[in-house]
Amino acid sequence: MRMIEKNSYSPHNCVEWTLQSSHGRDYRIMIAIPEAEAPPEGYAVIYAVDGDAMFGTIAETVKLQTRKPKGYNPAIVVGIGYPSRLPFDMDRRCYDLTMSVDAATLPDRPNGQPWPEHGGADLFLDFLEQQLLPAISSEWQVNPNKQAIFGHSLGGHFTLYTMFSRPKLFSHVVSGSPSVWWGNDEVLREQERFIAEWKGDHELRLLVIVGGDELTFMVEGAQRVVERMEPLATNGVQVSYIKFEDEGHVSVLPSAINRLVRFVLAD
Repeated sequence: MRMIEKNSYSPHNCVEWTLQSSHGRDYRIMIAIPEAEAPPEGYAVIYAVDGDAMFGTIAETVKLQTRKPKGYNPAIVVGIGYPSRLPFDMDRRCYDLTMSVDAATLPDRPNGQPWPEHGGADLFLDFLEQQLLPAISSEWQVNPNKQAIFGHSLGGHFTLYTMFSRPKLFSHVVSGSPSVWWGNDEVLREQERFIAEWKGDHELRLLVIVGGDELTFMVEGAQRVVERMEPLATNGVQVSYIKFEDEGHVSVLPSAINRLVRFVLAD
């Protein structure tokens, strides 16, 4: 019987950093680096929250869709995860990806347990804006007009909040199956403020994706976000909406990631 040699596997051209926020929280940062040289305008960068679950799929999708001669220009993928390496570290993500709301506005959890600590989205955004994005741009030539953030579920809630509260941080925002319900639709109130204050001084692109087989309130929440953005369509905000009819809350992810890459990298 031939002996099988077993080796650990590491994705090609990927590196891993550990960064600590100014508030003492550690993050596992996974980075997929293109083999091709940066185009004159620099690399597009796709940042993904819940990176422990999303990074590998996004990195491989980008790798395939940027193959020349017909592929898009190369792009960097940055997955933002946690030292636990859990696909979805509920304690950490619940804090980082949610707006601060009164706990009384939150529904009971299906498992009957209390909600983990929550409401840390602004501190997480500080980490992205002041530490992670500058660290990436100091290492590689990046295109400031193609900086994208992707999140799903609570991550989708977070990316909407990111766009509405810090509209100059990312040029492309992708919200998958957003948890609009969080805090009795608190993100919609943030959206109202954003719409009232928007000056149209730069371009923004938003893509909202949902599965047609998701719970009704999830689909309706995503649709409400899109409909309320319509008045800004002639003022620099491009909004796209995709509903994958036969997909549920989790099964929609591969389709969402496929469209994410096209949305960010297509000219």
